Amino acid sequence: MAEVSHPVFARVYERLSVAMDRAGTAAFRRDLVAGLSGRVIEIGAGNGRMFSHYPPSVTEVVAVEPERRLRAAAERAASSAPVPITVVDGLADRLPGGAGEFDAAVVALVLCTVPDQASALAETGRVLRHGGELRFFEHVAAERQSRLHRTQRLLDATVWPRLFAGCHTGRDTLAAITTAGFVVEEVRRFRFPATSNGPSSPCVHGLATWPA
Repeated sequence: MAEVSHPVFARVYERLSVAMDRAGTAAFRRDLVAGLSGRVIEIGAGNGRMFSHYPPSVTEVVAVEPERRLRAAAERAASSAPVPITVVDGLADRLPGGAGEFDAAVVALVLCTVPDQASALAETGRVLRHGGELRFFEHVAAERQSRLHRTQRLLDATVWPRLFAGCHTGRDTLAAITTAGFVVEEVRRFRFPATSNGPSSPCVHGLATWPA
């Protein structure tokens, strides 16, 4: 596996993710995985902030994280998780596992960063069983023609991806999920923080299924 290393971003993210969870993302993470069962693949596990929220009905989590510092932090978090978690090196467009191997996939603040959403979502569908779930929590593009959407496009074309390890603020991730063949069953749109008009504040949270 080609090594992925963003040491400055990883250090910042480790602190930022803790602050974000305290500000409310912990509740979104908990809701995201509520009711899951069986084998789960978490794509872009970061430093493992999701791990403590998995319910006991989950029999195993394979947590994929390519960035080496964040992967090491995730390994430490896995040691105290309430369910068995194996942290592995890997990329979203080349996931470990055979076809139909997992009952569910989890992405949280990840699809903004993958180099190619279509490839990542195709791989996610490949490793899911028919009827398997994709649980997603992502920041997304603002409403088209809005001032914020224009700001997102400008930032994505200039400094934002370089500052935040490839992150893009203006992706229409919900459309990408449906284009990949998933059927969106539930979705909630909101701003986080609720009063923010920042470039990464528009969010979607929900679940989709991989059709039989």
